[in-house]
Amino acid sequence: MNTKIKIGMIGLGARGIGLLQPVFLQHPDVRIEAVCDVYQDRCESATKIIQENGQECPKITNNYKEILAMKEIDAVILCTSWDNHVKIAIEAMEAGKYVGCEVGGAYSIQECWKLVEAYERTNMPVMMLENCVYGRTEMMIAHMVELGVFGEIVHCEGGYKHDLRDEVTFGKENRHYRLRNYIHRNTENYPTHELGPIARILHINHGNRMLSLTSMASKAAGLKNFIKENKEADSELLRTEFHQADVVNTIIKCANGETILLTLDTTLPRYYSRGFTVQGTKGMYCEENDSIFIDGQEHTKDHFEWKKHWGNAQEYIEQYEHPLWKRYLKEGVKQGHGGMDWLVFCDFVESVKNKTQTPIDVYDMAAWMSISALSEQSITLGGQPVAIPDFTNGAWMSR
Repeated sequence: MNTKIKIGMIGLGARGIGLLQPVFLQHPDVRIEAVCDVYQDRCESATKIIQENGQECPKITNNYKEILAMKEIDAVILCTSWDNHVKIAIEAMEAGKYVGCEVGGAYSIQECWKLVEAYERTNMPVMMLENCVYGRTEMMIAHMVELGVFGEIVHCEGGYKHDLRDEVTFGKENRHYRLRNYIHRNTENYPTHELGPIARILHINHGNRMLSLTSMASKAAGLKNFIKENKEADSELLRTEFHQADVVNTIIKCANGETILLTLDTTLPRYYSRGFTVQGTKGMYCEENDSIFIDGQEHTKDHFEWKKHWGNAQEYIEQYEHPLWKRYLKEGVKQGHGGMDWLVFCDFVESVKNKTQTPIDVYDMAAWMSISALSEQSITLGGQPVAIPDFTNGAWMSR
């Protein structure tokens, strides 16, 4: 195999274009061989960026099947709308291409099983490019967990708490798929940003698995209010009824007894947070105030004056920084969500180069994505528990 792997990019919206220059084109072992989007102007924008960064003009197409038919393509990156992720990933695997897929939830459990079956049939790896697994804080806390600092882990929390009112309501103008999802669906539609890191901490699919979940959804009022105040002239949107709740809480039970709380909160005014929280028998970490509490340490004596210790997680960095981030900081942190976009892409590229399994594999991807489809079922049933399939077919006990 040549030193440079040849990649085809499918989907050139905000995420695809946003990754192209600061991440993909900076990797010395990567060449963007082809680009695809249903919108020609996006293809042209991507091509301009690629050429400005010193690479030759890629093949341009509006039909992703043409990229899959290119023998020289080693891997594809999928940055399409959520509803196309699994379909195109399966076709790419069948075409013998490694797949790096952007995040998003599944629309049905059937498509999750089809993804797993495609891998087991073709033996072509697919990797969900969940960058938050590589977040500096998430990796430090995971390192502390492995060292036993927090004792036996009992409960974890996380979520996607991000004010997206502008992005959703201007979906027509920006050709963004979130709008149609928020009109028609009511679910935990973006579960993986903190489920990914939590799954790593709890060894999901590697000695543990998620058993069941229950989801509850609030009313949907945020977008309607936002439209009245900011897009009153858009009469069609003003009349639109949104099904997606402003806040969705999903509780997951694991085989080893732990619980996970995921929160989706994207249509009310708020600050950004992924709400990452880990609680064990010896201590805890909470992202909301960036604080660590370790049983028996001096700060634990201020039981009712805890606020003065908020932000103390910074004091633990020197001792517990993850080894990967120690090296990364010495080499120089790259662009892309604080540097984690670069790390997840590098791991994908190494897997393609060495023809090895990806660090986030098809079983992880299927399990994490399935939460959206199952959450939708639970909400529809008034919060009833719903079983989470074992996509490893029992292999989780020994993987």
